[in-house]
Amino acid sequence: MTRFFTTEDGARIAYRDQGAGLPVLCLAGLTRNMADFDYLAPHLPDLRLIRMDYRGRGQSDWTGPDTYNVPQEGRDALALLDHLGIGQAAVLGTSRGGLIGLLLAAVAHDRLLGLCLNDVGPVIDRGGLERIMDYVGRNPKAATHAELAAKLPAAMPGFADVPEGRWLADAQRHYAETPDGLRIRYDPALREAFLAAFADESPDLWPLWDATAGLPVALIRGANSDLLSPEVALEMQRRRPDLIHAEIPGRAHVPWLDEPESLAALRSWLAALSAPQG
Repeated sequence: MTRFFTTEDGARIAYRDQGAGLPVLCLAGLTRNMADFDYLAPHLPDLRLIRMDYRGRGQSDWTGPDTYNVPQEGRDALALLDHLGIGQAAVLGTSRGGLIGLLLAAVAHDRLLGLCLNDVGPVIDRGGLERIMDYVGRNPKAATHAELAAKLPAAMPGFADVPEGRWLADAQRHYAETPDGLRIRYDPALREAFLAAFADESPDLWPLWDATAGLPVALIRGANSDLLSPEVALEMQRRRPDLIHAEIPGRAHVPWLDEPESLAALRSWLAALSAPQG
């Protein structure tokens, strides 16, 4: 069941809190929402699965492009944990969510039990950013979910062996079907915020990765990703030899996390979270 809490600046943020046990905060991709983790959830062991819609996405309030940034979204994530009375949680972050997780490792290290990144790292390839720039904040050119699903295989190169019906399910989760065609489920002003964030030279994010020291970490990478290069993934592993690392065949940006290789990595990470540290 979707619930809501209100941040200090008055934004109403949607979230779900399911299960009991180890708290895992799942943070979605840039334009996505809580549905990002629908494919994964049935495969997880008993734990407390917490999901949220960032401001401007899904069912959360639209608060304007000046608030659609990683630091604000990180503060909202911490506010949700505070609202739920959770002192520490593991973070599973897909793309944008992974960047938020990296930031939290640096500025709120004591709130994290561990971090798993889904196809993102301290260096983001320009080619992947340019692809995102092409579509962020724009409605797809399709009248129905079925029409978009038929177009997605060509629009998403690098994916193979996709489960039957997956493209249609993705279209239904992330776009609303209206009499005027499909509409994005987020504030179109996110485009303005995204373009502004990448107008200048990208900051050095390696210190954020180094800030994960002492935390169990995992990296899931689509083998055909255009956002996270093999070289960056290897450097992440060099800096963290204990990194749990999985390359997902037949996946570009981003894996759905229900692939056998993704699930194996996630289970290893969850086991590391439960193991005594020291």
